[in-house]
Amino acid sequence: MTTVALFLPGWVGDVVMATPALRALRRFFHEGRLIGVMKPYVREVLAGADWFDTIVPLQGTWHTAWKLRRERLDLSILFPNSFRSAFVAWLAGRSRIVGYRRYGRGLLLSDPIEPERHADGSLRIHPIIDAYNRLAEYVGCAPPGHDMELFTLAEDEARADAVWDRAGLHRYPEVVLLNPGAAFGASKYWPAEYFAQLARDLSQRRRCGVLVLCGPKERELASRIAAEAGDPAVRALADLPVPLSLGLSKALVRRCDLLVTTDSGPRHFAAAFDRPVVTLFGPTHIAWTETYHPRAIHLQKKVECGPCQQRVCRTDHRCMKTLLPAEVLIAAEDLLQGKG
Repeated sequence: MTTVALFLPGWVGDVVMATPALRALRRFFHEGRLIGVMKPYVREVLAGADWFDTIVPLQGTWHTAWKLRRERLDLSILFPNSFRSAFVAWLAGRSRIVGYRRYGRGLLLSDPIEPERHADGSLRIHPIIDAYNRLAEYVGCAPPGHDMELFTLAEDEARADAVWDRAGLHRYPEVVLLNPGAAFGASKYWPAEYFAQLARDLSQRRRCGVLVLCGPKERELASRIAAEAGDPAVRALADLPVPLSLGLSKALVRRCDLLVTTDSGPRHFAAAFDRPVVTLFGPTHIAWTETYHPRAIHLQKKVECGPCQQRVCRTDHRCMKTLLPAEVLIAAEDLLQGKG
């Protein structure tokens, strides 16, 4: 039996973009043993999937390597480009190690794959989902395609039911979720007052119910947006007596009519559940995280200083401030009317 360790990405959105490759690898190694090596919170993103026989949390370089060494690996596939992931796989011993030759780790890989580059040697900006699929194809899988896939658990659906009831969302013909946060950094944030204006417009023009999502670190932001909207149809998840979790966010996105979001993890939840989504891009290249989702609209202003890929804006945040609520409303209405 072939034992394969799959080292998963650390960003929530990247994990979702890896799901076509993960599904293909499970099918290819259907008689093998697949071990998911991941940060603890990633497990919640993939909850409900049957792609792994066991999971090893990525908790300390030496501790993780020791646990993997006991598994007697035959193959390690590295989705992240980090030196650390290659070092852990190398310390685990014995296995063939497949990954991209990045960040000085080439000597740790048995099968170093060259990333796509321009003629001058610079890295070519292209969708990460395609890079992940290339890893799966390298070891023998058929092309995985671009259909991302996620699942929800019964307990998360029950919590989502409770949110729908407590926020009174059943009263509205359409429910729009707003996701203002971004773990990457403040440079991805769209102004809170813009989100509040969009929420008011959606409520008044389309009679939508609006729910502002948040993670534990974004409670204050979500509450402020709902308060500034000043409309009873606009509620903040932070103001409801429910425990926040990635599982709950998935269940909420799965049932919404539209998601308007920064370039962050929930955007990819929408693609995986085939929900319409408007994504507000600022400092990041759209091409890196293109998902090929047919019900998506990407909005981004061309500015002389971007896309800068910086976590914190070094100037005046013009890439996000010049993207106005009226423009986002047009995109939202197009998707709600089935034009997107």
